[in-house]
Amino acid sequence: MKILFVEPPKDVWFVMGEYLPPPYGIIQLAAYLEREIQNIEIEVLDCNAQEVNWKGLEKAIYSFKPDIVASSSLATCNTYSAVRTLETAKKVRSNILTVAGGQHFTATAQESLEKFPEIDVIVRGEGDVSFTELVKKTNENSFLQVKGVSIRHNGKIVHNPPRALIENLDDLPYPGYHFVKDFIHKYHFTAMAGPNAPYVLIEGSRGCAHRCTFCSQWGHWSGTWRKKSPKRIADEMEFCYQTFGSRFIWLTDDNFGFGKRADKLAEEILKKDFSEDLMWFTQARCDDVVKHSNTLPKMRRAGLRWVLLGVESDNQPTLETFRKNITPEDAKKAVKQLKQNDIFAQAMLIIGERKDTAESIAASREFLNELDPDFVIIAILTPFPGTQMFEEARQNGWIEDNNWFNYDMVHAIMPTETLSRKEVQKELYKCYRDFYGSWSRRLKGTFSRNKLKRRIFWYMLRQGIVRELKALFQAL
Repeated sequence: MKILFVEPPKDVWFVMGEYLPPPYGIIQLAAYLEREIQNIEIEVLDCNAQEVNWKGLEKAIYSFKPDIVASSSLATCNTYSAVRTLETAKKVRSNILTVAGGQHFTATAQESLEKFPEIDVIVRGEGDVSFTELVKKTNENSFLQVKGVSIRHNGKIVHNPPRALIENLDDLPYPGYHFVKDFIHKYHFTAMAGPNAPYVLIEGSRGCAHRCTFCSQWGHWSGTWRKKSPKRIADEMEFCYQTFGSRFIWLTDDNFGFGKRADKLAEEILKKDFSEDLMWFTQARCDDVVKHSNTLPKMRRAGLRWVLLGVESDNQPTLETFRKNITPEDAKKAVKQLKQNDIFAQAMLIIGERKDTAESIAASREFLNELDPDFVIIAILTPFPGTQMFEEARQNGWIEDNNWFNYDMVHAIMPTETLSRKEVQKELYKCYRDFYGSWSRRLKGTFSRNKLKRRIFWYMLRQGIVRELKALFQAL
């Protein structure tokens, strides 16, 4: 039995600059499959890292002769790349079993199987056990016994019952970076760590305890938040550090959660005595940072250098609409406390909520100036399938763009009550122009004593991201 996991050729998200992340989802699946089933041959093909185009992908499939091809689909905007991958596999040999998964295909299982005949099976939700059981089966009839998958059977689409979640994430194998070891040096995040820093992803938890209306994470993981132990996370960091030379680690949790768990993780890392040579990044809630600011000094000593804060909005009614359960004051305090502890503070802001106007977005720009984070990403509210926001937008007819390729948080998918999609798109450009075009901020950033801040501002100036955003609204 031969299994080919494919990270398709695709565009990177230009707002973050020049970067190439490891295909974490498929190497984790590959590692689990390798542990659970003997006598199978597994290969991971990362088309971007290995510089393989669509024609090269076809040749690779023909050469490897897989029985199953599974395509990575990290985000909704990658849907068509995943489908094209499976279409290419069918073109090489029609009896290859093609498998899709991830948040988008889980949320759109019925629609996707109706629309894309190239997909044989969709693995819904947590895929480790479901995909492994699928590989053990031999024919379409036996697929009916696999929980957590959607298939075609006798001309109908069948959604098998959901699968129970893995209880203890510490039982998972380490992600299969050995499958990509020959080109692991290609993974980088220039803005964050420079062009040559070895870069890996580590998963510290799955899901989230909160219920933000725009987020697909908590729904995808069945509304639960399961965590690896601090020791397991630190051991995984050490494994990647020693085995693959990783010096920059992105803890991929949608919300890591500060407090006792973070404090214990810092202790576990400090025991290992490599924190001075390590930089790690995570995402956090503003209120968690404020509430547990006493843990920040220890976390900084343990290598935490960069935190992405979910600020989302300066408007309290908007935050309440998002069910965010924070305040703008939380954001101000969190940024200040991170800076005081020499931790790079990145803010995420969302514009384009239904009540947004040109005036309210102008107020958001002023708020960002007052907040003064080290780095900011501004996104347009995007109704991702699987979110409460998507269901509300679809029911009310707000969605004007159904091209999944544009669901990347920089294309306006729907208008507000007072702004057209083009106007929302222009407002995004104005937000970036205001923040990164400020001469006082440029001077402060490019000559900052903070090495990270200095590098990011020089980098943003070179990338011309503001120009690309301007082109988007002009194209509408």
